[in-house]
Amino acid sequence: MNTTMAWRNIWRNRRRTLLTIAAVGFASALLVFMLSFQFGSYDAMINASVRIHTGHLQVQAEGYHDKQRIQQVVADPGAVGNILDRIPRILAHTDRARAFCLVSSQDRTYGVMVIGIDPKREAQVTTIEKLIREGVYLDGTDTTQGLIGGFLAENLKVGVGDELTVLGQGKDGSIAATVITVKGIFRSGMADFDRSVVQIPLPYFQEVFAMDGSVHEVAVVGQSLGDIAPIAAQTTRALAGSLSGKALVVLDWQDLMPGLAQGISMDLVSGLIMYLVLIMVVAFSILNTFLMAIFERTREFGVLMAIGTTPERLVRLMLAESAVMTLIGVAAGIALGVGVTLFFQAHGIDLAGASEILEHYGISGRIYPKLSWLSTFLGPAMVLAVTFPAALYPALKIRKLKPVEAMSFN
Repeated sequence: MNTTMAWRNIWRNRRRTLLTIAAVGFASALLVFMLSFQFGSYDAMINASVRIHTGHLQVQAEGYHDKQRIQQVVADPGAVGNILDRIPRILAHTDRARAFCLVSSQDRTYGVMVIGIDPKREAQVTTIEKLIREGVYLDGTDTTQGLIGGFLAENLKVGVGDELTVLGQGKDGSIAATVITVKGIFRSGMADFDRSVVQIPLPYFQEVFAMDGSVHEVAVVGQSLGDIAPIAAQTTRALAGSLSGKALVVLDWQDLMPGLAQGISMDLVSGLIMYLVLIMVVAFSILNTFLMAIFERTREFGVLMAIGTTPERLVRLMLAESAVMTLIGVAAGIALGVGVTLFFQAHGIDLAGASEILEHYGISGRIYPKLSWLSTFLGPAMVLAVTFPAALYPALKIRKLKPVEAMSFN
């Protein structure tokens, strides 16, 4: 009964009802789209960052991530690779070894991280091969050739074909020294990475740094971000069962890049605060609508109470009217938001004007929103949670009305 009466009552002032529904619908649609856009940008940011170097997760010696001592190694990377080959949803994996060295050109010397890579497998895990801007990528026959970042090339004042002297410490404590020729220069868009990394073939790295076939990390990429947690759990169990006594740990991208994870968390919190402000504006719209409704219908309420209608029933009627309008607005907003999001999810949003900011994370100028159950219903649920108390306040004012005074109200 209350729902039927509420439906009739909300259309007594059609313009005000439509404006209120439009406000709720617009807020809901905007929240669906903006949350989907945020989640899509986070996925793009994470995938771009991990596909430049770290991978979605890595297998390392316990404690290596914190101290990065050259002696902390994965002694049998082949056994680890065999385990990873049996785990579903892993797209690719590759072995790496690294050492902090002094790299010198004719003019300058810088401290950098020299990384030994398997060029073929590295190309399946990272996008460095596609980011070469001068020269060419490494191949399986290279030995003393290397790749360097664009900023490092500028700092060292070298180009393709120039020689660099590398001086570091081997795994056995010996002096590791070699001369490499710059074969390619990459620009990832991540300034810190581009100014601090030199990549050389893994077999040659193992020879120069006396690695004895060991590596420092096995980088892994999964088919999607949603697969990383189960892949990490399965890898941890498999390593514990197959390589007992060898202290290896599995670190995901949040462990490897805590700064990126913290940045995403802070951005999400700031976004939610802005969304809450938007929802409060909608709540005041609902509040205003029902305060006006009570003002206009005071005599009507007085008559209804005079003939025996209880104030509690009138309160329930007003709340039912609020619920009907809010649910219509939320449903329309979800439909509109999903439609708009699906369109841009297919075509992307061109953000070329923000290319400098995006390049910091290695992202192209086009972002694709990511629609999910969370982005679809979180925002509208917040709208419902805030608008109901907003309608409750004016509805409770009915309890204070006295029939005689209400009937004489002008």
